[in-house]
Amino acid sequence: MSKVFEDYFSELQADMVSICLEYVNDRADKIFVYCSHEEGFISSEFFYSINGVVVERHKLNDALAIVNEKANFVYDTSIERQRGVLKIINNNIEKIIHLCNEYKREMPTEMKLIYDVNKNKLTADYKYDLVYSNDPVKDADDIALEWFEQIQAENIN
Repeated sequence: MSKVFEDYFSELQADMVSICLEYVNDRADKIFVYCSHEEGFISSEFFYSINGVVVERHKLNDALAIVNEKANFVYDTSIERQRGVLKIINNNIEKIIHLCNEYKREMPTEMKLIYDVNKNKLTADYKYDLVYSNDPVKDADDIALEWFEQIQAENIN
């Protein structure tokens, strides 16, 4: 049986999650990936829930400190590793753009992926309308930060 659009689309999303899981050495409860494509501009972001704490990619070790985990493990949050992950995610967004064009499908302007590591379950939310391009102040980074803050607030309650 040959692959269809959904197969390729799912593979690219899974690759985004996979590189984010690799970034944390498979040590996270949930992975959150934000992807944006508006007016030719590509942007992405990723963050995590670790030990019940929602943390940005450069603050992973804060989650260890909060729960007093033994200091025998430290996440490598170097700029090089962060850039490497973002580059792969952005390349996958470009591949999704080409895939949508090839199959004459509408390209989402926004994708929010949540991967529950323990349940091995990926959920995704897509938007097809402009999210920030018509806003005089906000850009994709602002929207990603708002999502992070929303997830963080939901986790506290």
